[in-house]
Amino acid sequence: MENIYFIMIVALVVLAAADLVVGVSNDAVNFLNSAIGSKAISFRTIMIVASLGIFFGAVFSSGMMEVARKGIFVPGEFYFNEIMIIFMAVMITDILLLDFFNTLGMPTSTTVSIVFELLGAAVAMALIKIAASETESFVDLTKYINTTKALEIIRGILLSVVIAFSVGAIVQYISRLIFSFHYENKIKYLGALFGGGALTAITYFIFMKGLKGTPYYGEVKDLLEGNEIIIILISFAIWTVLSQLYIVVLKKNIFVPIIAIGTFGLALAFAGNDLVNFIGVPMAAYHSYEAWSASGVEATAFSMNILDKKVPTEPLLLFLAGGIMVLTLWFSKKARTVADTEIGLARQGDGTEKFQPNSLSRNLVRFTILISKYTATILPKSLNQKIENQFEKPIINLPKDKIYELPAFDQVRASVNLMVAGVLISIATSMKLPLSTTYVTFMVAMGTSLADRAWGSESAVYRVAGVLNVIAGWFGTALIAFTAAGIMAVLINLGGSAAIAILLFIAILLLARNYIKHKTKSKEIKAEDSLSKSESNSIHGVIEESADNISKALKRVSKITQNTINGLTNEDLSMLKKAKDTVIKLENEIEDLQNNIFYFIKDLDDSYLGASKFYIDIIGSLQDLAQSASFIAKISHKHVNNNHKGLKKNQANELREINGKMIHLFEEIREIFDSRTFDKIVPHLMDEKQSLLENVEVSIQKQVERTRTIESSPKNATLYFSILLETKDLIKANMNILNLYYEEHDRSTLVLKNEDN
Repeated sequence: MENIYFIMIVALVVLAAADLVVGVSNDAVNFLNSAIGSKAISFRTIMIVASLGIFFGAVFSSGMMEVARKGIFVPGEFYFNEIMIIFMAVMITDILLLDFFNTLGMPTSTTVSIVFELLGAAVAMALIKIAASETESFVDLTKYINTTKALEIIRGILLSVVIAFSVGAIVQYISRLIFSFHYENKIKYLGALFGGGALTAITYFIFMKGLKGTPYYGEVKDLLEGNEIIIILISFAIWTVLSQLYIVVLKKNIFVPIIAIGTFGLALAFAGNDLVNFIGVPMAAYHSYEAWSASGVEATAFSMNILDKKVPTEPLLLFLAGGIMVLTLWFSKKARTVADTEIGLARQGDGTEKFQPNSLSRNLVRFTILISKYTATILPKSLNQKIENQFEKPIINLPKDKIYELPAFDQVRASVNLMVAGVLISIATSMKLPLSTTYVTFMVAMGTSLADRAWGSESAVYRVAGVLNVIAGWFGTALIAFTAAGIMAVLINLGGSAAIAILLFIAILLLARNYIKHKTKSKEIKAEDSLSKSESNSIHGVIEESADNISKALKRVSKITQNTINGLTNEDLSMLKKAKDTVIKLENEIEDLQNNIFYFIKDLDDSYLGASKFYIDIIGSLQDLAQSASFIAKISHKHVNNNHKGLKKNQANELREINGKMIHLFEEIREIFDSRTFDKIVPHLMDEKQSLLENVEVSIQKQVERTRTIESSPKNATLYFSILLETKDLIKANMNILNLYYEEHDRSTLVLKNEDN
């Protein structure tokens, strides 16, 4: 019997290593986004600084391990065999849950996951014990669960959302009032004080508060305790002097070292606070196994009071964990896919919004606008004007012959993000409260964005909707983690070693499947004929770039219509769903092109303003193309999904014939656009187009006759007419594109010849 528990320990160790990988992949966004978004330092430097922070944070994190041992449940109320079931259920659930979110590219909270998994598994095991007992009832559940500590942890996690948002907003608002967006000149006489305060806060809370609970704290305890105020004042004085020397002597920007040290500090705080989420449970299981194997008592009779005692974490294990985390940061591709949401919601400028507004976001924005208007009436006009001046954004005139990728936000906001988030996480770590680093860093970033007026009238409803969606996802994570871990615990209790083996096998299969799926998806994104935004500022350049988009769009539409007709005639629902999903992706890309029209027109040279109308017309025709393909795919999928009568043989043959000719026409058009031989557009293609339209008309007439004589299904007839009519629109949209190109190509060629002469 002892062998099964040893195997479980080995499995937990392997799961811990895998959990470190998926955990860092998920949480890397927390400490990288501010530095990446501000572009204050190079990406390589950011990675090196963050790696050092993670490694040192892991080494100093042993005090947090107590949470996994006794923070959620009362270990003395469980026997060894029961505690191992809890730990195994938690780790299997955790790795699958985190990997699922990583594969989707969505950051979630590893702290919330582990806390609610421990709670769910412990509650499930407690209910099993209560059900088997003749003297206990549901009210006795509280003796198994450390309700006081569990509620304290949950309350701390929820409060961190409000506190992080509020503190971030207040500190950023004050910082912006001091520095404004034109902070270059003010750095000379205010930068040293800001640098002194920011660096003091970062170093004090991370390097001093973070030491509490570690094996190293005892060596410096007498020196630190009772002297906090003196240490803070001395640290502030030293950092202020060093900041002033850095600004005056070296003539450097003080925000750069603040961002670098802040990134280091936030990575260190993340590792110190979150390492328990990944290896706390396996380490608790290992200590439990050590105590049980030395006792000689049966697993079903050995009480786990041992977990109530403080056990130091082995430094070697912390070193290994830190090394795995650093390697993951550098080599995990999934760690690079979860940063877009926070940067997108926090960016200062406009752009494509990821989230759609809802009634709650609209009402919140309206309420905020009313509050703002009311506040403006209370304050004196002169004070209002001074505040407005501090928030006046600089106008950046970029040369038209160069392309710049501007930072998502400036260095003042990046510094505040890192300082506030690092301080809040470090305070919680020193109190041994495992708050969510994801929640804190995200909400600090959102608070500073709001205070910085990044959410303007053009974007506020979208950004607020995004924040609400992310927060709703967090609550979903808690519910899923609690439920899934409880179910895992019940299955393992019922099935024993066989259930563990099956669950581990399923976990391996799912992890491998998600890895392959993510890798395949990444390749598909690179290989796919994605549409690209026009970056040219001349009519000739726009013609060239748009030709590539048209060729790619036609290739994808051909594949969509082919899958749709094949899926419809064969009543293949999976093929129809694939066609529908593919056309939605195409529509989204065309919508992105449309959203870029404003910036395209702004960047045009004055002498090429005619290119704007051509570009707008091309995008409009591409939209018509995608909408027709989308309509055909959706009604076909709906028809088969509702189990309506399938197409008759003659209908299927007619559709295949028309679709085959249309695809052939599209291939000829693509060849012209790929080779840029626009002079071949007429008359051959126009004749082929007319012949195809006549074929469609003939099929419509045949269906009219069938409807009057033999057709008995109104759904079938409606579908057939709809596909044929939309096919006509699809062909006409292509012809509109051809006409536009033929006319504009002739005009631009003539202009180029005149310029050469």
